[in-house]
Amino acid sequence: MNKSRFSGVLVPPITPFKSDFSPDHDAWIKHCRWLLNEGADGLAIFGTTSEANSLGIDERIDLLDQLISAGIDPKLLMPGTGCCALSDTIKLTSHAANHGVGGVLLLPPFYYKTVSDEGLYASVSEIIERVANDDLQVYLYHIPPVAQVGFSVQLIERLIACYPRTIVGIKDSSGDWNNTKSILDAVPNIAVFPGSEFFLLDGLRHGGAGCITATGNVNPAGIRQVYSNWQTSNADQLQARISEIRNTIQNYPAIPALKAIVAAFGDNPTWRRTRPPLEGLSETDSSKLLESLESIEFSMAHNSACHAA
Repeated sequence: MNKSRFSGVLVPPITPFKSDFSPDHDAWIKHCRWLLNEGADGLAIFGTTSEANSLGIDERIDLLDQLISAGIDPKLLMPGTGCCALSDTIKLTSHAANHGVGGVLLLPPFYYKTVSDEGLYASVSEIIERVANDDLQVYLYHIPPVAQVGFSVQLIERLIACYPRTIVGIKDSSGDWNNTKSILDAVPNIAVFPGSEFFLLDGLRHGGAGCITATGNVNPAGIRQVYSNWQTSNADQLQARISEIRNTIQNYPAIPALKAIVAAFGDNPTWRRTRPPLEGLSETDSSKLLESLESIEFSMAHNSACHAA
């Protein structure tokens, strides 16, 4: 049986950038610490929300090194290591595994859009064989709305059958509960994480492991409450609250919106900066977003103190 090291609420931390668009290591480490202090069970660093595919290989290696050097337990980390180039993925995955991380989150090679399951199988297999680390734990990353290339249920089953000690979970960011449910039904022995807290409670009720969610950057404690109380009588009420917050935020582009919120509550406007080609949220939209959040009485508790210089 596959045994995942992760369960609960994992967050892909947003990445702060300096004026020259280089990563701001200090601000990033502070944000990662805050997320863990607020109840995140792990950090899916270098996810989509982290602008990972706007970061170079060396930048990701350096950020992981610095985070671990700062005292963050590598077992709490699930770095994204999937790239278009096989050699890049192997380099990032080997580096992460050698640090003893809890697992890696593996995007499929996503540039060529019409590849077959056979081609995707060959890619994942090659990565696992070349990394050749018995402690490697792989969480597949299915995000067709962005990557347009994904892992079919049949491919997931095949990979698990061939690598039962290594393929231990999947993040399903399809945004389709029916797809998540089909994975839960087909492979009940791996950790299935919906990619949105919208599906957290439903996922837990059907054997899911938790969720890996962008909005955890600003509401980790609230989302963690659902995970902690999913079998209680107020679970639906708690779920409704985190869905209300998510609904409000997702009226705007996710990454710029989350950065605008962290900038506002942390009183640090540099957090608004995104790396091109992404654009930051306009002042007008930022104001509208913050007003909408105020109208539903949302607040990032303790964020200002934790993000202070």
